[in-house]
Amino acid sequence: MSNLIESNDILKRLPKHLMQFIKPQDYEDYSAIDQAVWRYVMRKNVDFLSKVAHKSYMEGLKQTGISIDSIPNMYGMNRILKDIGWAAVAVDGFIPPNAFMEFQAYNVLVIASDIRQLEHIEYTPAPDIIHEGAGHAPIIANPEYAEYLRRFGEVGCKAISSAKDYELYEAVRYLSIIKEAPNSEASDIAAAEKKVEDLQQNMGEPSEMALIRNLHWWTVEYGLIGTLENPKIYGAGLLSSIGESAWCMTDEVEKLPYDIKATYKNFDITKPQPQLFVTPDFAHLSLVLEEFANTMALRKGGLSGINKLIESNALGSIELSTGLQISGIFTNVIENDRKPIYIQTTGKTALAYREKELVGHGTNTHSEGFGSPIGKLKGINLAIEDMSPRDLSAYDIYEEQAVTLEFEGGVKVSGEIITGKRNLQGKIILVRFKNCTVTHNDTVLFKPEWGIYDMAIGKDIVSAYSGPADLDSFDLITHVPSTKTIHVKKSEEQIQLEMLYQQVRDYRENRNRTISRTKMLDELMENHPNDWLLSVELYELAFESNKTELCKNILNHLETVKQNRPEVGHLIDDGLEIIKQTVNV
Repeated sequence: MSNLIESNDILKRLPKHLMQFIKPQDYEDYSAIDQAVWRYVMRKNVDFLSKVAHKSYMEGLKQTGISIDSIPNMYGMNRILKDIGWAAVAVDGFIPPNAFMEFQAYNVLVIASDIRQLEHIEYTPAPDIIHEGAGHAPIIANPEYAEYLRRFGEVGCKAISSAKDYELYEAVRYLSIIKEAPNSEASDIAAAEKKVEDLQQNMGEPSEMALIRNLHWWTVEYGLIGTLENPKIYGAGLLSSIGESAWCMTDEVEKLPYDIKATYKNFDITKPQPQLFVTPDFAHLSLVLEEFANTMALRKGGLSGINKLIESNALGSIELSTGLQISGIFTNVIENDRKPIYIQTTGKTALAYREKELVGHGTNTHSEGFGSPIGKLKGINLAIEDMSPRDLSAYDIYEEQAVTLEFEGGVKVSGEIITGKRNLQGKIILVRFKNCTVTHNDTVLFKPEWGIYDMAIGKDIVSAYSGPADLDSFDLITHVPSTKTIHVKKSEEQIQLEMLYQQVRDYRENRNRTISRTKMLDELMENHPNDWLLSVELYELAFESNKTELCKNILNHLETVKQNRPEVGHLIDDGLEIIKQTVNV
């Protein structure tokens, strides 16, 4: 992994907690069948997408150095991607949405390094290297789109999730794994599908993360661009699906103008999409993103923002009007007249200013939680943060003074002031007390015997968002996926088939021309009669060298395969058509 990081300076900027999701690509694990799947999909895609994809796709294939004939090596990709200001890392399937978005914010593509099975060559619900490498990577060569993707990650990683979001993420991850895994029982897949469906039906009010994931899906994954009458493809899910990229161009799929309403259009990751959204241009994507960002707690703060954090039951932050940031798990808010007047965290909490932890106010100091009043003092129009030194002295907010501060809404803070902290503009942001009692009506919120009381200063909560203000304040290296991608032990028959695929690959690439293609066909027909892709690859070799008799025998065999497996008939026909077009050209 260290070699991978050194291959691109952009990766060196990644925070430590994102490194836990990165895994080695293990390029040697790709079989010759995997390489054949990549080659088939890419040849078919490039042939079709040259007509229907946004022009940036074909240009991006060249710029990002993605080969049609071989699965991309992450090291090579990084050397080329750095020229357009991006990098790529390998991960194991789906990673948590916030982490996925945060990688994007650092200009890093997350690439699931596994590749779909031959049986799922047209579409897989699991993220794979075809989807990520051949779908996402080429389109980011367009600078306007790349900036949208980065900005999306920057905003998206701050979106607040609900507790159910993570449960759904784990369920979808598990479903994608077993659907792609060989030898999965149909009953297990059905049970996993039902769990996802049940969760989707009972999510309650959608969280910010759920809503922004919808926007991500209808743009980055399944977006169309241009006019409703003549759209082009730019979404990676469509660019990497040889089945859906063609189907989405038909009248069977409804085309809708892309706007903020797409936020509330849910999707099913396991099925083709019945409708898609068309943006007039890439600039419009950023306009809608900003429109959505204006609805987020990140920009609105207030009572609704703190309540979202409480409902998430996860690490989050609020920023006060003074710039003071409080990070922890928020568990309670006292409100008055629809405004927050007291906030409370439970467990490790840290205070920061401009994303940097305040000295002496990390999780060791605030290990049991943190609570503070928010707002103005009762009967005083001037907020504490706006008081001059003379004003502060007049209201006894002064070192070594015993004082009782009563806030609007009934919170009282009584104690001896030790000292205070100011921000760079000179506004006071924190006041420290000893012998302090904090109450709200008859409820005691802090007792003198609990130690030193730090009171945050701020008349408003201006922002609330997922994650800590200072990434170094907390141990964020805690991710342990509940499920891992399944790799079953290969049967002897599978190993023998892979060897045949390797022989064809070696022949085509001039590494070994001593192999008899006729004998290879005989062995294939005898031992692997239902395999279709190797026969197509054999036909290509025979067709290129004008071996008429061998071509005829292969076509006869393929007709038999089509009769036995009608579901792959169109794949065979498409493969043969590409071969004829390529040779004729």
